[in-house]
Amino acid sequence: MKRILTSLLPLLLILSPLSSLPIAAQTADTPKAKRYYIDDIGQFVPTLMNFGLAVCGVESRHSWKDRLALTVTSAVICEGVTFSLKHIVHSRRPDGTDNHSFPSGHTARAFRGAEMLRAEYGWAWGAAGYAVAAGVGALRIHHHRHRFGDVAAGAAIGFLSARAAYLLLPLERKLFGWNKSEITAVAVPSFSPADKSLSLSASLTF
Repeated sequence: MKRILTSLLPLLLILSPLSSLPIAAQTADTPKAKRYYIDDIGQFVPTLMNFGLAVCGVESRHSWKDRLALTVTSAVICEGVTFSLKHIVHSRRPDGTDNHSFPSGHTARAFRGAEMLRAEYGWAWGAAGYAVAAGVGALRIHHHRHRFGDVAAGAAIGFLSARAAYLLLPLERKLFGWNKSEITAVAVPSFSPADKSLSLSASLTF
């Protein structure tokens, strides 16, 4: 499945701008954009699932520190590519609200989180993440915020951003001098009989 997805991504990136046409200039009578809160919340659900499972004690592939680095790196790549393309392509949204239709940022964020969820916890949880991501993409089309090409490109960008973050992780470990140990916390209480005070010293090691 992973090999099939990877082979299709370049084709989606090439063909998806064609289905994002027409490209038109924004006019003075541009309608006001509507907010769809299901889309807005749904785009972050796979990422929240990733950290939520860790809080619940489900074993993951990487440590907290590594997952934080992976999340930040993939987010920077995803947002950077999405923002750049939106301002280069200038594709008009189906609802006519602006010229930032291509690619779909909501879909990119959702698929980025879904791929990270799969990479950390396997397909048992990854399938749920991808189902949510696909739902977000479908809603963006249904709400006339994007066309299919915008959503397909967003899915590809999200997936590739996550994979790029995993490829860059070994380099980040070397660059910042990290080791593979987990984050450890130590708390030491102390009591002073003189003034009858209780204090607590804590340290956090990465």
